[in-house]
Amino acid sequence: MNRSPDNAALDRRDVVRTLLDHRGDLLVVSGLGSATYDVAAAGDHPLNLYQWGGMGGTAMIGLGLALAQPNRNVVVITGDGDMLMGLGSLATIAVKRPHNLSIVVLDNGRYGETGMQASHTSHGVDLCGVATACGFADVRLATNMAAVHEVRALLHATHGPLFARVVISTDDVPRVLPTRDGHAIRERFTRSLAGGGE
Repeated sequence: MNRSPDNAALDRRDVVRTLLDHRGDLLVVSGLGSATYDVAAAGDHPLNLYQWGGMGGTAMIGLGLALAQPNRNVVVITGDGDMLMGLGSLATIAVKRPHNLSIVVLDNGRYGETGMQASHTSHGVDLCGVATACGFADVRLATNMAAVHEVRALLHATHGPLFARVVISTDDVPRVLPTRDGHAIRERFTRSLAGGGE
């Protein structure tokens, strides 16, 4: 049975800040809502591909990017609600086995964008178990910052795909909003990916 996210002590902003510390040229795809706010709060970067919609599709965007850029490490940072809506993506990622892709799920057991209703993980759905059953090369559960540091080191490795579930607090934190202009986000990301800067 999952440890209840309601009892977690990990602060989501501390977690994401730690994951993206000294990120180098890591490509980051953030899920809609709080995950995007967390990534932006850790520092806006031209290699952040913020998602403002398409719930359930974030991991597949990360997969496409990892396959298109096999020499670059890609991390998807998203929430439990987005991951639950896109569970099938875990099977596809495991079958494709991109060595350079990591999926990090910030799990507070809540649908934060629609009123903090309990998500399926708060009722025992085991995302790590799903990733393991699909065939992920490495599956981690992080319930303390030492484990988060271990996950951070793995984001720069090339033995993926990696799946990590990070149990976070349900505490509300202020929103940090990057631009909502999807075209501008994509253009900046594409230019930076090609080495053209911002």
